[in-house]
Amino acid sequence: SAKQEESHPHHPHPVCICRVPSNMRRVEPKAYIPNNISIGPCHHGAPHLENMVDLKKRFYRRLFDPTNDENGAKLDEAFKFLEEQESEVRGCYMEDIKLSSDEFLQMMLVDSSFAVQLLRNLSACEFGHIPCLSSKWMLPMIRREMIMLENQLPIFVLSKLFDLTSTDPSSQPCTSLKTLALRFFYPLLQVDPENYPECDKAEELTELHFLDLLRSSIRPKLEGQKPRRSQHHMIRSVTELVEAGVKIKADGSKQLLDITFGKKYSCLIRELTIPPLYINDHRGTVFRNIVAFENCHKGCEPDVTTYLFFFNGLINSADDVSLLHYKGVLNHSLGNDNTVSELINNITKEIVLSKSESYLYKVVNEANSYYGSCYARIRASIVHHYLTSWVVGVSTFFAVLVLCLTIMQTVCGFADALKDLENKRFLSLLYDAVCFPVRGIPTTVHKRSESGIPTPVHKRSENSTSQDAATKFER
Repeated sequence: SAKQEESHPHHPHPVCICRVPSNMRRVEPKAYIPNNISIGPCHHGAPHLENMVDLKKRFYRRLFDPTNDENGAKLDEAFKFLEEQESEVRGCYMEDIKLSSDEFLQMMLVDSSFAVQLLRNLSACEFGHIPCLSSKWMLPMIRREMIMLENQLPIFVLSKLFDLTSTDPSSQPCTSLKTLALRFFYPLLQVDPENYPECDKAEELTELHFLDLLRSSIRPKLEGQKPRRSQHHMIRSVTELVEAGVKIKADGSKQLLDITFGKKYSCLIRELTIPPLYINDHRGTVFRNIVAFENCHKGCEPDVTTYLFFFNGLINSADDVSLLHYKGVLNHSLGNDNTVSELINNITKEIVLSKSESYLYKVVNEANSYYGSCYARIRASIVHHYLTSWVVGVSTFFAVLVLCLTIMQTVCGFADALKDLENKRFLSLLYDAVCFPVRGIPTTVHKRSESGIPTPVHKRSENSTSQDAATKFER
């Protein structure tokens, strides 16, 4: 850390290769420690990595064929370059390297030659299987471990050896070191390797090593806005956003980190556009090492770290993973959604995000602001409580249907009452209602006069009829 922050005025190459901090390493050790091949001084001489030393030396001898006089001259020039740049190369590593000068130079020459010749062989085989590798599983393994932070070589050393050993640069205008490296490593991030970023051979190689090169290839192009500002809160989970009315869209035409949020169809509907992300064990390794590099190297913006914190906020459970998979945003080959959720949440574990350097500040702040609006909160509450599943949805539908039928029945009864009023029976009904407590059941029949006012007409009851008949009998 002290060495990382110290400046090196005598050479332009900053400290860029370091050991992964122990707190990050404890979360997932196998993502940072190579198990098969060592590149550079960090794991040089480890007993469990000795099996690949012969393979590296074979590639070295293929690049500098000792039987060719021209290659012998190139080898002398390469070794002389490394001798002159030894202090600069050592200064690219954070820790003090315990190798002698001869051991260090020999190690750098062999490992750099292996990386350069590997890319050349891959280019000749159209990035398919290389015959000199004993089995097909070796190439994916080598690719995964060559991208680890502790397995990096300074790119200016690789570039010098690549240019020095180029046979006829004019005959291959598109096969720069940068182009070949991106074609080799880009499948670690995307399924389709043909969509790797194009680069011009004349373009200056400003990246620090292969890991930084891969990281730079997916960084967003921020134009027309202030690149980075404060982001004080995490974005809401994707389930909460969808319940609030946000439409999730996958856009495969954009770069991996290019995420947008804006209005769609109307002022009440928003759309969150995210390029598809493919997750497997190797991609988890790449993201972990990029995050480690961004946190250890103070001179770079933590864009990939911000991106992974964004997904960490979107995913709180396996249901969130399932929803993103349904929308085409997240694809994985890790068995189940719980594993993916844990992987995403653990990548940013033990990491502190710089809240003032977020390139996604606008997306997150606008999404959270929309979620806090009155319309979004009401809609989210309704969807969450009444439409969370098909069972709850069907129950809600029938409850609403019963309510509608009840309202219709009430309206029909009110319509009948209005019809009676139109038939001028209202006064008669009112008269009966008023007299009922005093007189009981009415014993008169109201007959309407021509004026419409009811007049009582006496009706004989059965008792009065029987009394009249008895009186007549007595007489």
